[in-house]
This record gives sequence, C-alpha cells and structure tokens, in this order.
Amino acid sequence: MNDLVALSMLTLVPGTSGGSETHAFQLASALAREGTLKYQAYLPSIAPGAADGLPSEVVASYPASRTIAGRIAGMTRVALMPGNIRHAILSRNPGVVHFPLSVMLPRIDHPAVVATVHDLQHELFPQFFSRAELAYRRLVYGWTIRKSARIVTVSDHARTTLIEHYGLDPKRVARIYNAVDHARFRPAQIAREPFLLYPANRWRHKNHETLFDAMAIIRKARPELRLVLTGSGHDRHPVPDGVAVLGHVDNDALVRLYQTASALVFPSLYEGFGLPVLEAMACGCPVACSNAASLPEVAGEAAKLFDPRSPGEIVSAVLAVLEDGERYAARGLAQAAKFTWSSAARQHDDVYRSLMI
Repeated sequence: MNDLVALSMLTLVPGTSGGSETHAFQLASALAREGTLKYQAYLPSIAPGAADGLPSEVVASYPASRTIAGRIAGMTRVALMPGNIRHAILSRNPGVVHFPLSVMLPRIDHPAVVATVHDLQHELFPQFFSRAELAYRRLVYGWTIRKSARIVTVSDHARTTLIEHYGLDPKRVARIYNAVDHARFRPAQIAREPFLLYPANRWRHKNHETLFDAMAIIRKARPELRLVLTGSGHDRHPVPDGVAVLGHVDNDALVRLYQTASALVFPSLYEGFGLPVLEAMACGCPVACSNAASLPEVAGEAAKLFDPRSPGEIVSAVLAVLEDGERYAARGLAQAAKFTWSSAARQHDDVYRSLMI
C-alpha cells in the first residue's frame, strides 16, 4: 500500500478554532520535522501556510470562509456535493487519509481513514447549542466516527466518552495527548504583575459569569488584582469593574501574558483537552483550574483544582496558588515537560503505519 498520508485541513479557519486549530498546526509542523512517512497536506485558501513544512496543496474549490454563516454554508455544500474535493484528496492514492479537525469533510470511502475527534461537548452539554448546531454536529460527527477506521482523541476522558457514547471497540480509539511548543512557551526572567489571566472565547461552556462572581469576592481581599480576558466574543457582553478584555491576541502576546500573570484561572465546564493550562505551566505561571472533564488529567497535581460551578471554590483555589506561587510554578513546569509534539508525531505515525499493513 502507498505510504503516503493525506492530511485534510480544509475546515481550518485561522483564529477561531481554539485548541483544535493549534493541534492541526502543531501536528503538521511536528510531522514535517520528525515524521517517518510521506505526507501531503490539503489546505483551504484562507490558510495557505498551515502545513508548516509539509508538502501541501491549496484546494481552491473548497468554499472556505472566515464568517460563521459562510463557513456553515461551505461545509454544507461540501457535504452535499463532495466530488471535486474528494477527488483532490484521493488523487495521489494515499495509504491513509487523516482528518485532524473532528469532521470528515468531504465524506470519503477509503479503507484507512483516521479522524481526530477533539471532544463530544454537544452530547454532554446539548443545551449549549442551538437546534441547528446540535443537529449538524450529531450528523457530521456521526458519519465521521462511523466511517473512520481509527479515531484519535486527545485525552482519556474524551476517549472514554467516545467509546461509551458510540459503543466503539476500544481498539479503534487511540488517545494521543496534545502538547506544548516548548520553544515558544517558556518562562522569562521578568516580574509577574497583579492580574489573573483567562484566555478563552466567550462560549457558554467557558463559564465566564461564574468567574466574574468569584472575582468580585477575590477583589475584596486583593483589590489590586485584575482579571485579563483574551479571545473572541467579549465585545457583545459587558464585563464588571476590574476586568480587562484584550480580544484576540497573537502567540507572542499570549506568551507574554502567561509570563507576567500572577496566575491562570481556568473555570471551564468542559474541555476535550485544555491547552491553556499546559501553556501557562510551561511559562512558569501558577494555575488554578476546573476539575471538570479532561482538566484533572492534563493538570495532574500541578494545579489547584476547583468545582467550576462554585464561586467560593474558585476564590479559595486562586488565593491558594497566589500564596504559594513558586511551588505551583515549579510543579507546572515539570507537568508541562511531559507533553511534547515530537511524541505526538511519533504516536500518529504509529497509527498511520498500523493501517498500512
């Protein structure tokens, strides 16, 4: 069988996809450096550089868009009329086709399809989605999971959810952790400043309102502390006093925030993985985070965990890491060091190779 791996990144929308976007970029870069097979990445016109060193081709016929409405329309069109795009991906007769962004678009009949499913939030928290979003996700995730020879997911929590919800043979589902770009995310010899950081888009599961309730209590004890938010969607929502909204920031600015924040506070109700927790740790930033879903698994014993639905527990956890910042920072550096993209690339190659036999 051909030892070429076709990596379809067509559904990538730079700046909007959070951890799954980081995963796709970093996996491509790691495979380019350390992969042992042949690779060909297929990219949308809005992300022509996303392959980062892999041989690649921009599929101009894919109807890429940066808007939500345009993206939905484009993905629907590809689902209904996949012909030209399917032909582009299969034109080199790949041994394996990998969809790293949760959905198989276009649908492909191939004996060795791999799909990375990052989470099943829509099944565990359906109330966070509109009826149309829920129906779409159930349809597309459903055929992705059914038609893939192997599913990769990014945490043991996500793997267990997939197996139990879809009744999958555990042998079909591989857990390969996300990781940290340690060349970029690292400590700096600069003073930390009196602010807490929460880098998250304003999505319902990110739980900003409960964090605001906790911050009102924290600021009574530590009035100098501010809360700094990054990510999209905040412009449509008011924020309390003491909260600064920076919006989308580039990687260099995010690293500087991790390097200067007094602590990361991460109150998410659900994560398939939770990359900001590791990124902060890699920068020497103490972490207080939710005990929900995959986060205890990712944070290990390096963070102070809390119930994300309890403002009081958030307060206690934040004050604890502020009072013992050096110890939490040291634990975090050791925890983050366990997660590397080199290891992730090697494990992906093992999955690909197992399907080429």
